[in-house]
Amino acid sequence: MTKAKEIAQRLASLFLMNALGIITGSAIIAPELEVWKSAALAGCVACFKVAEALARASVDGSLTKDEIDAAFGGNPSAKSKPRRK
Repeated sequence: MTKAKEIAQRLASLFLMNALGIITGSAIIAPELEVWKSAALAGCVACFKVAEALARASVDGSLTKDEIDAAFGGNPSAKSKPRRK
């Protein structure tokens, strides 16, 4: 899978995860605010944070798998080590 396709899929998932998480809270805290606006705002903010992290990591002209994972909040070193039981 290309890096661009992987990043796009992960951004879509991140957007949905953050948008869906805010719907209930916004209905309680700010009932006058339309639900779709709250969801769009939450999803966009999450995506912008990842885009900023990816931009910082790609200053040298390339992105590694570890840098992409780190931008999405992953811990690449934890994936490579076996888990203890």
